[in-house]
Amino acid sequence: MEFYTEPAREIPVSEKTEVLVVGGGPAGIGAAVAAARRGCRTVLVEQSGDVGGVATTGMMSHWTGDTAGGFYEELLERSRDDAIQGNRQTINPEKLKEALFQLLEEENITLRGYTFASDVILRGSRAAGIITESKSGREAILADIIIDCTGDGDIAARAGVPFYKGREEDGSMQPMTLMFKVAGVDEAAAVFPGSFETNFPVPKGMIQDLGKEKLPFPAGHVLLYRSTIPGVVTVNMTNCIGVDGTNARDLTKAHRLCRKQMDEIVVFLRENVPGYSECYPISSASMIGVRETRHFRGEKVLTREDVENAVQHEDWAVRDAHFNFDVHNMSGSGLDSTGCQAQFTQKRGYSIPYGCLVPVNIDGLLLAGRDISGTHMAHSSYRVMPICVKLGEAAGTAASLCVKKGIEPRQVDVKELQQCLSSAGK
Repeated sequence: MEFYTEPAREIPVSEKTEVLVVGGGPAGIGAAVAAARRGCRTVLVEQSGDVGGVATTGMMSHWTGDTAGGFYEELLERSRDDAIQGNRQTINPEKLKEALFQLLEEENITLRGYTFASDVILRGSRAAGIITESKSGREAILADIIIDCTGDGDIAARAGVPFYKGREEDGSMQPMTLMFKVAGVDEAAAVFPGSFETNFPVPKGMIQDLGKEKLPFPAGHVLLYRSTIPGVVTVNMTNCIGVDGTNARDLTKAHRLCRKQMDEIVVFLRENVPGYSECYPISSASMIGVRETRHFRGEKVLTREDVENAVQHEDWAVRDAHFNFDVHNMSGSGLDSTGCQAQFTQKRGYSIPYGCLVPVNIDGLLLAGRDISGTHMAHSSYRVMPICVKLGEAAGTAASLCVKKGIEPRQVDVKELQQCLSSAGK
């Protein structure tokens, strides 16, 4: 590989803040609001123009799972639209975008949109800031505490926190999906298979079997969800395997492949699925949905057994986390043999230890969202948006304690953190 040596140059410091949140998805929103509400000067850096991540620009259909409590409940109430159909977990992306912007403004959080975090500033083994790239050029933001909510853990990786990618035994990562919406659906006649294990008869056969037979590989499953608008359905059926969400070339490849699948999926729906004979595509996500990349090593590691057995850790940072093992097939469509959705029998919520948010080796840094410390199987449960919101809320609260006391994240008194979360109704 050929290299270019960049000349040394001075980078302007555009911001100095107490808490810096990188990534404006569900975890980042939870982290920024929690830190700001506890009196910290807070900056949120987001690479797109909108905030909300996969919930908005990713056009996710709904908030999944049975997680409850805390700031997540407030988000649901702020973004629900009682004037149109759907329950409070059904996402109206436009309503949610505006609700999130209003939240940031109410809490005086400085939003740096259209800004990509490209590197970390280290002072010894301490993360002290980040380098950003934008239309404004290359700039530096310095902070007392940084919370990495990038999903892929871009800041933690650049800081040197140890990680592995994907499944422990072979590095395989869950496939990517580009969500889209179709209109013209006759909802009175339509069906809405909501999981890979939801397989029922339609006039031409069993619905999931038809998907595997007729859709272009690696697509092949049928997942359809009501939206907040009558006649409009959110489609979760595109699929790209064998790609790495930390590689821009792979992201480009996945986005293009999934877009090419959309037309064939619409034809399939028209010809095979009741209620969809007149459907047509009206919109698609502007960012591809990446399910899995880096797993970082933290002070604690969440495991499959923790989820399966609904373990309640004394040193919790998140309680009442609940979702199934949502492991998508890494070699094709549908559910991986290790996954379990509709047949997931554990109905009680589990907790996530604070140590899963604290990376080893590096100070001044917290993890929140799907980039916390956990195994491949545990990650398939905690990666969903409601749990990510709660992880962000815990990280933002911990960051505020660090700022107020002048301590590092690994020095936080977990009992005090729990008291702060509990007193705020978490």
